[in-house]
Amino acid sequence: MAPKAPKAPKAQPKAPDPPEEYPTISAKLQAEYLASRPYQVLKDTKGLSNLSASEKAAYANYRFLETGVWKTWGAAQQKEFLKTVETQKIPTPLPLPRDLGRDNKGREIASYTPEGFAQFRKKERQLSGLRRESARFRERREKARRKQKGRGIEDSEGEIEDERNRRKFIGVLQGKKMGIYEGDPRWDDVVPIPQDDGEGALAAIAYSDEYAEAMGYLRAVMAAKEHSPRVLDLTEHIISMNAAHYTVWLYRASTLFALEYPIDKELSWVNEVALENQKNYQIWHHRQLLIDTLYPTISSDPTAIHALETSERDFMTQMFDQDAKNYHVWSYRQYLVRKLNLFNTTELQSIEVLLRSDVRNNSAWSHRFFVVFSDPAYCTPGSAATAHDPRIPADIADREIGFAKAATFEAPQNQSPWNYIRGVLRKAGRELASLEAFAEEFVKLPSESGEGEDVRSSHALDFLADVWAEKDETAKADTALRLLGDKYDRIRRNYWEWRRGLLDAGVEGKMKGLSVEDVS
Repeated sequence: MAPKAPKAPKAQPKAPDPPEEYPTISAKLQAEYLASRPYQVLKDTKGLSNLSASEKAAYANYRFLETGVWKTWGAAQQKEFLKTVETQKIPTPLPLPRDLGRDNKGREIASYTPEGFAQFRKKERQLSGLRRESARFRERREKARRKQKGRGIEDSEGEIEDERNRRKFIGVLQGKKMGIYEGDPRWDDVVPIPQDDGEGALAAIAYSDEYAEAMGYLRAVMAAKEHSPRVLDLTEHIISMNAAHYTVWLYRASTLFALEYPIDKELSWVNEVALENQKNYQIWHHRQLLIDTLYPTISSDPTAIHALETSERDFMTQMFDQDAKNYHVWSYRQYLVRKLNLFNTTELQSIEVLLRSDVRNNSAWSHRFFVVFSDPAYCTPGSAATAHDPRIPADIADREIGFAKAATFEAPQNQSPWNYIRGVLRKAGRELASLEAFAEEFVKLPSESGEGEDVRSSHALDFLADVWAEKDETAKADTALRLLGDKYDRIRRNYWEWRRGLLDAGVEGKMKGLSVEDVS
């Protein structure tokens, strides 16, 4: 007997198809829309005439269901219709997908993947909750403010910090960083005033968001004439972004004075700003306002005056360590000398230190001249810098000439001490010829054969040309000017030739005795 054939294995149930992956939420919604209209799709695909009788009946019932016309029928007919729909498994047609709009970055929400859309919805729910909490915080503050009839209220630091963090999170969820002041509950009572460049501005400045926001709040507090500690914080923030904004400095000053803020504390802060902004004029104007305000309160206290003098000089030394020729610092130093009456030995010694480190620092030479020849102890009030002052003591003039002489030996080709010598001689009413022998230490003219020439300083040669012109030694003056133009200062040859022309006209020596005012 033949063995029985083995039974065929039972068919295994087919594994369900994996869920379809949709590239976008728009594709998913469209697929769901079409899936709810299978008989509409069938009709559009095959054509109504090619449908079977049962398919046509199902399509008709689908249309009744979609249009809702069945709701106008009697109760018994409606019941029978719904039973037929269930038997034919006709799904309830979904409405046409609506436009989901765009997110806060302008992206169409329908272009999200289903996973991305789920994350988007989650963020929106979080945002909604945070906004509700933030709104409740504002409402509580407003109620408290009304209860106190508009007077300021103080929230606990914990509440403030919670709300600040809440707003930061709102900004993160929105994908847009919330502004510093927009996110700070302490500024909720201020409505910022935006920049108005006018319609169709040709050159609107592209401010950063941070700067534009801060300036909007500054305009608002200025319009309200608010002077408060938070205004100082605001101006400090703006100055950190733009230290050259003079309006901010002026309003900061008015706020400081209104609050009677400690001047020494403000000076310490200004020191830091100045060291970071070497070429800024507004800082020094602000500093003068501070000193003008402080001085009357300490003018009768020599100890306080000395302490201020020392601290200011130490600070300026720090500035000069970075740039020894900073015009703004030198201008301020001249103001300070007048304000605190610093026509003293300490000031001169301080300048000498700078000149020892750089004998070519013309700014330091100019300041020394100012300190020496503007001292009210012996100078004529209102005497011009280039005018002879008969009150200048001879020993002062001798001291300054000696100081400048020493500097010329150190650097003969440095013009600054030579100009200084000329200025001292003018102030003391002395002739240039009084230092002829000194200048000749740096110059030896060539003999008639052209030998023996030795010029170590073109400035000494220029000085001697003026001396010899004053003494009517025209030939020697002409030789000096010719050497300057042909050899030692050829870049200004036209100037030296012009000077030689004055010699020929017999006016060079006469011009040396004239003041600037006489010439003009």
